[in-house]
Amino acid sequence: MNKDFLEYQAQTTPDPLGMEVSHAEGSFIYTTDGKKYLDFVAGVSACGLGHRHPVVVKAIKEQLDKYMHVMVYGEYIQSPAVEFTKLLAKHLPEPLSQTYMVNSGTEAIDGAMKLARRATGRSQIIAARHCYHGNSYGALSLMDYEERIAPFRPLVGAITHIQFNVETCLDVITPNTAAVILETIQGGAGFILPENDYLIKVKRRCEDVGALLILDEIQPGFGRTGKLFGFEHFDIIPDILVIGKAMASGLPVGAFTASKELMSLLSDKPKLGHITTFGGSPVIAAACKATLDVLTTSDLISDVQYKEKLFRQLLQHQLITEVRGKGLMLAPIFKTEDIANHVVLTAKDQGLILFWLLYEKKAIRISPPLTISMEEIKKGCGIIIDILDSYKASVSRE
Repeated sequence: MNKDFLEYQAQTTPDPLGMEVSHAEGSFIYTTDGKKYLDFVAGVSACGLGHRHPVVVKAIKEQLDKYMHVMVYGEYIQSPAVEFTKLLAKHLPEPLSQTYMVNSGTEAIDGAMKLARRATGRSQIIAARHCYHGNSYGALSLMDYEERIAPFRPLVGAITHIQFNVETCLDVITPNTAAVILETIQGGAGFILPENDYLIKVKRRCEDVGALLILDEIQPGFGRTGKLFGFEHFDIIPDILVIGKAMASGLPVGAFTASKELMSLLSDKPKLGHITTFGGSPVIAAACKATLDVLTTSDLISDVQYKEKLFRQLLQHQLITEVRGKGLMLAPIFKTEDIANHVVLTAKDQGLILFWLLYEKKAIRISPPLTISMEEIKKGCGIIIDILDSYKASVSRE
């Protein structure tokens, strides 16, 4: 592993995977030692169109030739951000019509929390147990994972937790509640889908007490589930939609979207109710617009269901208890945590990139580019099954 990487770049874990990247293209990442890796993770769902999609690269280069940063967000008219937010509104249901662009998903979560409190005049925000919304102080405060939050207390206050998919918890939502914030599909918890019209019931309860529903689509958004946004599967419309990850095909970005009436509250009393220097960067906004153009004018999203079906057909093994998730947001669940670890690490040695989930230790993440081919799916799944066969055989010999 590169010594300078360990010496000068702050680390997030004691044992990083340490692949030294040379370049990336399509579904593959190449390292400086000449190895080629099939990418089943896509930058943790961020590279939805694969690596260096030509349409996105072209849009970035064209914008670079015009201008980059010129002013803090919202003061100058910069056509890439205007064009992207207009196109996004075209593909969202009413009243989701106005978008505030920021630098990351976690900043978008913080912005949505601020907007909810500003709009309702209330303080309580309700989140789900085992949620993951990011690591800024606001987003981190929504988490109930004591091991992760204890070292950073005190956190943002007035946060209450409910159990995802448990209807009896909805009585916790009261006239004191500013907002309920949920992942449309719980990510770190193991790609848990809402069941029995759960999201509809949450939205109805919010409406009854005057609270807002915030849906975190940072991961399932932009085609990953077979719809442009995951909430479209569940017959509801959030009051505030939070997006990020794949919206710029690998560049750092986030945003939150609501009605024009709601969003106007951040522009006055006080002015600059939310402000960001680099949010709406013209270069990144150009990538967002190009990404959305590709997604909405191609068959990539409609093809997700066929690719999901192929994954589910191929990922059948005695050591896999189930495959959770939807579309190309899938989590095979193994019989033990050790098996999951073995699969991720062994697959890396065999040229396949997999990754873990935050809470569900018996799971691995499969979130490849939407552009992945059927042959690439077969190749990667074949590696996984071969690893499991070898693991099972080795255990039988012991």
